[in-house]
Amino acid sequence: MDAQTETLIKMPTLHMQGIRKGFPGVQALLDVNLEIYPGEIHGLVGKNGAGKSTLVRVLMGLHEPDSGKIEIGGRTYTSITSDEALLAGIAYVPQHVEMMDSLSVAENILAGDLPKGKLGLVSWKAVYQEASDRLNKLGLDLNVKARVEGLSVAEQAMLAIAKALFGNARLIILDEPTAALPRADINRLFGFIRSLKEKGVSFIYISHHLEEVFEICDRVTVLRDGRLVGAYEVTGLDMVQLTHLIVGENVEEYTRTVAAGDGKVLEVRGLTRRGHYENINLSVAKGEVIGISGLQGSGAESLGKGLFGLECWGIGEVKINGKPFTAKDPRQAFEQGIAYLPQDRYRFGLIGLRPVRENVTYTVLDRLTMTILRLVNMARERKLVAEYIESLGIVTPSQDQMTRLLSGGNQQKVVFAKLAATKPLVLLLHEPTQGIDVRAKQDIYRIIDDLSKQGVAILIISSEVRELIGVCLILEFRKGDPATTPHNILQAIEGGNEHANQ
Repeated sequence: MDAQTETLIKMPTLHMQGIRKGFPGVQALLDVNLEIYPGEIHGLVGKNGAGKSTLVRVLMGLHEPDSGKIEIGGRTYTSITSDEALLAGIAYVPQHVEMMDSLSVAENILAGDLPKGKLGLVSWKAVYQEASDRLNKLGLDLNVKARVEGLSVAEQAMLAIAKALFGNARLIILDEPTAALPRADINRLFGFIRSLKEKGVSFIYISHHLEEVFEICDRVTVLRDGRLVGAYEVTGLDMVQLTHLIVGENVEEYTRTVAAGDGKVLEVRGLTRRGHYENINLSVAKGEVIGISGLQGSGAESLGKGLFGLECWGIGEVKINGKPFTAKDPRQAFEQGIAYLPQDRYRFGLIGLRPVRENVTYTVLDRLTMTILRLVNMARERKLVAEYIESLGIVTPSQDQMTRLLSGGNQQKVVFAKLAATKPLVLLLHEPTQGIDVRAKQDIYRIIDDLSKQGVAILIISSEVRELIGVCLILEFRKGDPATTPHNILQAIEGGNEHANQ
């Protein structure tokens, strides 16, 4: 290799230097550097609120930095617009991929530039051939005639990456790309990313799943409280060291200490819903925590939604404290003692534009309303919210802070406060730690522990099977049939031996 070629290889695709960005009352970034090289998969990690999103938004031209510079392909910017970022080859693939779902894969790839015939009409044969040729060059096997809405989450992510490359992207930002994906789909996505890395494409990989950083990344940059902790070779770190760099202190792995009480609070017998689950039998005692895990489509998610009245729960028998459970909608479920934390807290768990106070209490306003005037007793409301802010460790400037401005972990705690305020008998938690950092996860598990100490029966539905181990008894959902398994449930759920010992 000659000196000129070696110099070109060592030239970074991206160099962000001394980036500062402040908002009223918050210094989001302070002298942050980030350097990405050709053909590098570079992790970007930190707690919620560490500055990752702000740094990416600066790079994508959505925030103007207060100071610093950005170098891309030999050109220097003191600030960059969205159009300039795209022209420079920077692309962003969000956690929830947004595409034209009702259109085909080919139409999404060639949108705005569909090949036309002599009469000016779209030549569908040419459309499908061109899309197929483009995907084949990337080694991506997708049915170009299939609607995007019918693709798996992993396939949609790979299609989004492919689209970015067709737009001449050289650096692709992946934000939590594997959230709730089964192991087989993660393997397929990682294989595609590695194949593009070999062709010189660079990636910024943002994830709270630290084990994936070790699996897929070459180097990792750690941010903490808006400051750069450092950039490290992944091979020179282990999980404990990386966790310490992120949090700034040692984080002990949480282990549940509460024992279940007497008496079955939730009983499910012979519950069947065709196409979702069959003959479900389970029970949760007072203060007991049960975890349900399985592949997408296994029925675990449908069971949770069904019990809360968001979907039909089928035929069978469900009892709460020995009494028949008859709820057909969320209001009735609340009244009969079941509360539910949804997977997507932003859409279904919070009202982001309203204050923390209102998000905590809107499920219990009837208890806070003065009988005669039918007005909310503000003093009682603020006292209740203050108690939950303290007991759950919610970090917020005030009760009146707009909820969407909190970090992901604190938003999740607000949802817990809202549910705990209803004093439920049974608490259904769907992916309670998804999208939050390692410290916030430990806080959430301690909150679950505290609620179980109060006698709440808790059912956790989660794809994070590694985290469930040590927190609760695990039931595996496979083809709609739950079965208690030991630690080798990992092998069964994540695509290993389908007939692992049970």
